[in-house]
Amino acid sequence: MNTIGLKPALPVISGSKRLGLFSFNGGNQPIDFKPRGVCLIKVAMEETQTLKVDVQGKVDKLANGHAGNSTNIKWHECPVEKIDRQKLLQQKGCVIWITGLSGSGKSSVACALSQMLYQRGKLSYILDGDNVRHGLNRDLSFKAEDRVENIRRVGEVAKLFADAGFICIACLISPYKKDRAACRAMLPSGDFIEVGASPVFMDVPLRVCEDRDPKGLYKLARAGKIKGFTGIDDPYESPLDAEIVLQCNTGDCSTPGDMAGKVISYLEEKGYLQA
Repeated sequence: MNTIGLKPALPVISGSKRLGLFSFNGGNQPIDFKPRGVCLIKVAMEETQTLKVDVQGKVDKLANGHAGNSTNIKWHECPVEKIDRQKLLQQKGCVIWITGLSGSGKSSVACALSQMLYQRGKLSYILDGDNVRHGLNRDLSFKAEDRVENIRRVGEVAKLFADAGFICIACLISPYKKDRAACRAMLPSGDFIEVGASPVFMDVPLRVCEDRDPKGLYKLARAGKIKGFTGIDDPYESPLDAEIVLQCNTGDCSTPGDMAGKVISYLEEKGYLQA
């Protein structure tokens, strides 16, 4: 059994491949490998954790909850801090949170904004709602409780990018006010630009988004093939105090570049594009 990736300090593992049984010499129960090559291992630590492991010993998922359940941990301070990284990058780390209905143009504006920042020699990174579900959040569905967790995880990652000195651009539907407010509360005042304290709001009417329907999702939702789709049978709670509102109506819609330019102007005005 290849045990690469199992970090806990454990006694030597012994066992028989022929029998499919492995045991720890510290007295733990044998491990019964299931036919699909997945097993559950009870690891004797300060706090017992359940790990889902494949036959190569690669950890797939930690199943004992979120970091909030961790005990006996302490934040480790390092001599290089956010202010030092900002001086190195000649910019201020922050989170630009772009919210709006599916098809409102969030990703297009985010990409245009990232390109404009790159052309100015500024470092940014996009956390796109669909992209994060390919990896970090691939275990989450679109049920209400999973949507909450999806936003929480993206908020935590965005906070790390901002602390690293990046201009982090998060573009997600993020339909619920309380979830956006929770992400805002993760960062120091001024570092969260929902764009800082309220989102960059893609104020695009439902009819325009539905006419665009770039992924065909509205059509599926109207046919009853997708349940809980934002704007159809699940609510979208518009921000009431957004610093930046990017509007688009039928026949009167700025290009993604023009919309991104509005965000750039805000960042310049507030001093985020210098250390």
